[in-house]
Amino acid sequence: MRLSNLYLPTTKEAPSDASLPSHIFLSRAGFISQVASGLYNFLPLGKRVLKKIENIINEEMEAIGAQEVELSFVTPAELWQESGRIEKFGKELLRFKDRKENLFVLGPTHEEMMVNLVRNKVTSYKQLPLHLYQIKTKFRDEARPRFGLMRGREFLMKDGYSFHSNAEDLDREFNAVEEAYKKVLTRLGLNFRIVEADSGAIGGTGSKELMVLADSGEDTIAVCSKCEYGANIEAAKRSERADIPKAPEGQFNKFLTPDVKSIEDLSEFLKVDSYYTVKAVAKRLVFEDRTEVALFFLRGCDSLQEKKAQSVTKAIDLVDVDESELEAVGLIAGFMGPLDQDKVKYVIDADLYEAKDMICGANEKDYHFVGVDMSVLNEAFFADIVEVKEGDGCPYCDGTLSYTKGIEVGHIFKLGTTYSKALKAEFLNERGQAEPFIMGTYGMGVSRLVAAIIEQHHDEHGCIWTKESAPYMVNVMVSNVKDEAQLALGEKLYAELKAKRVEVIFDDRKERFGFKMKDAELVGYPYTIVIGKELENGIVQIFERATSNKEDVKAENILDVIMDRI
Repeated sequence: MRLSNLYLPTTKEAPSDASLPSHIFLSRAGFISQVASGLYNFLPLGKRVLKKIENIINEEMEAIGAQEVELSFVTPAELWQESGRIEKFGKELLRFKDRKENLFVLGPTHEEMMVNLVRNKVTSYKQLPLHLYQIKTKFRDEARPRFGLMRGREFLMKDGYSFHSNAEDLDREFNAVEEAYKKVLTRLGLNFRIVEADSGAIGGTGSKELMVLADSGEDTIAVCSKCEYGANIEAAKRSERADIPKAPEGQFNKFLTPDVKSIEDLSEFLKVDSYYTVKAVAKRLVFEDRTEVALFFLRGCDSLQEKKAQSVTKAIDLVDVDESELEAVGLIAGFMGPLDQDKVKYVIDADLYEAKDMICGANEKDYHFVGVDMSVLNEAFFADIVEVKEGDGCPYCDGTLSYTKGIEVGHIFKLGTTYSKALKAEFLNERGQAEPFIMGTYGMGVSRLVAAIIEQHHDEHGCIWTKESAPYMVNVMVSNVKDEAQLALGEKLYAELKAKRVEVIFDDRKERFGFKMKDAELVGYPYTIVIGKELENGIVQIFERATSNKEDVKAENILDVIMDRI
C-alpha cells in the first residue's frame, strides 16, 4: 500500500474525553473514529489489526476442532424470556419492536441463540461433543461508555459454546480452550495472567478470566508471589492466617460500650486486636421482584467483597442502607451482631466458623457481647465474603498475594445445564433417556484486544505494535520524493518486499521528513526504513519502533538485513 493513497487521517489532538493511551493513540493515529458515545468506526489500519487478531483466533479454534458460524445480531426476545435473563440483564440489554410489534433485542451475548441453533437438531449423545463459535458484533447499552474501545456500547467479540454429554468432557474442552486462548495472547505478544473469576450475569461455574496486565486496567487482580495463582479481586481466596494475634481473656458477657460504634473505637476501648471483633455490614439486596435488608458479618480486620456477597445471596445488586432504614427493621447501627439475630437475613464469613473469644454487637444500644464462641451459630449460613488484601497468603502455596491491574480480554465458563434446561434443549443418552446438554461458553473481546495491545505497548510518541498485530510490518519512507535516487530505491525496495510477501507500506507522500517520522512513530510500524540524504554515501537507516534504535545499513544490503529482522 502507498501512503499517498491510504486513508490515514492522523491528528495532533486527542479526543476531549480520551484518558487512556489506547484511546488517545488509536484515535490520533487514524485507526478508529468516534461516531457517538461508545460507538466507533474502524478505519483501514484499524480493520487490518482486527482481521489479524481474528485470523489468529480462527487458527487456534480450528486447531481444537471448534467450528465457526455466524448468528443473527438481532435476537427474538422470547428466547431471553425462556432463559429468564431478559430482566436479569437489566438496561444494558437494548430492546426494540419491529413494525409488527414483535419484541427483539440486540445481542450482548448469544447463549440463547446458540442453544436454539442446536436444540431439536442435535438429538443424540453420538453427535456430541460439539463446539461452535462466532466472531460477531455485540451491543450493550453501557450507562457510562468510556475509555474508547475498552468500554464501548458496540464491540466485536468472539463467543464460543460447547455442548457435551457429561461433565468430564466439558472439563476437557474447557481446558483445551484455556490453552488455545493462551496461545492467542502469546502470539499477540501480550503479558497476561489467567485468573479465577465470578460468573456474573452469564451464570455457571468454573469461571476464569484472561487478563492482560496493564496499569490502566479496570480490574484489580490478586496474584501469588511464587505460583501461577491469580484471581479477580471479586473471586480471590486466601490461605488461613499464620500470625494469629493473642486472644483476649474473659468469659461470655454483655459489656457496656457507650457510643462505641466503629471497629476502630471498639478495639481501642477494649484494648483488643480487631481480628477478634465481628464487623456488621448492612446492605439492601435487590432482586427482580423485591428488595430486603441483609447483614454480613466478618472479622473487624477484614472488608466485605460485595461481588461475593451478591453471588451468595443471588441478588441482582447490593446498595447501601442508612440508619433510618436499619431502625425501620429493628436494627441499631453500630451494635448489630449475629447472636439472637432474627430481624433480617444474614451471612457470616467462613473465617468465623467456630471462632472463639470474639466480640460482637449485642443488638442493643451501647452494648457488645465479649467472649463469644461462634460455634453456637454453626447452623447459620457461612460463606466466603471477604476481600483478600495484599500480603495475605496464597491458597495454593506459601507465597503471598499482591495486587496488580488487568484488562479483561477473555472469559470462559462452565455453564453446566443453566441454559439447556431453561430452553429445554435435550439429547438422548446411551440409555435412550433425555438429558439437557452440559455446556461451556468461551468469550474473547476482539476489539478490546486492539486497545489492550496498545495499553501494554506504547510510549509518549504513540503505538508500538507487536509483530503479529501490526497493520504493516515495514514502512519504507522516502525522505525527499523529489530526489530521484531516493525515490527509485524506495520503489525498488517496496516491490521486492511485496514480492517476498512482506506486509509493507510505502511512504511516498510529498511531506517533510519530520512530519513523516512523527507519523511513523504515532502509527507504530515495527520497522521503518529511512531512505534519506545518506543514500549519497550508500547508507540507509532502519528504525526499530519497539526500542527506538536507529541503525545505519548499506543500501545494497538493506533487503537481506530487513528480512533477517522480520
